[in-house]
Amino acid sequence: MIVAELEVWHSRPIAPTRRVALGKATLPVDPPPGYGGILLGGIVGSHISAIDPDLVPDLLRLMTQVEEGQRVPQPRLRHRLQVDQVGLQRSRLRLVAEGDDLAFAFDHAHAAPAQLVLGATYAVGRLAPPSRRAVMATLRRAVTWEGAAGPELIAALAGWSRGRDLSRSAFENPVGWALDVLGFSGDGSRDGRRRAGPGLGSARPDRSAVTRRFRELLREAHPDHGAESEGAAQRIADLTEARRILLAGGR
Repeated sequence: MIVAELEVWHSRPIAPTRRVALGKATLPVDPPPGYGGILLGGIVGSHISAIDPDLVPDLLRLMTQVEEGQRVPQPRLRHRLQVDQVGLQRSRLRLVAEGDDLAFAFDHAHAAPAQLVLGATYAVGRLAPPSRRAVMATLRRAVTWEGAAGPELIAALAGWSRGRDLSRSAFENPVGWALDVLGFSGDGSRDGRRRAGPGLGSARPDRSAVTRRFRELLREAHPDHGAESEGAAQRIADLTEARRILLAGGR
């Protein structure tokens, strides 16, 4: 299932003039950065390493101009933005959900990396001002990414700990995921729980309850205390992330 999508139109690599334009976009960003922000950040993070380092300062200036709604002088990154798509080729860039997994699906065989990064950056300018700042912060985070365009990039763009995967359910409801990982359930009447908020369907435990439960489960999960070694590292990482979410008040 496609959860976010962007069309970027661009000139051919051998064309004498370098141009880029935006096409159709489905970029949900509520709450920011949303699936749309993760897609745009993923486009930048996936292609930033192929861009001339001398162009990165101009890219960062462009991000600020787009974020603040300023007039953008052309060209940028040696490409000129245009409104129509006449004479251009199309690339489709998507974030898809496969069960509980999120993944990037990029159909962009004939696009230069700078064209796709520019498309993602200009697409932020289409967003309403309240969402624009949070989404552009995600793109700036992507500029520093070093690695593959896989689950770890998605987790990093969403603000989760590096070195772990991020499931769709965890992204959509991080507090609910954290409550489940730490084994909290019920209506808030026991174990120091309080209501987690509208729509979460669970209760938010207080700090002492979170810390106590984390220590109990960490001991059970650790191989030094008799737990299986296989999968222990991921289990401990999940427990640590769940504790961080609940103690911080959310993602």
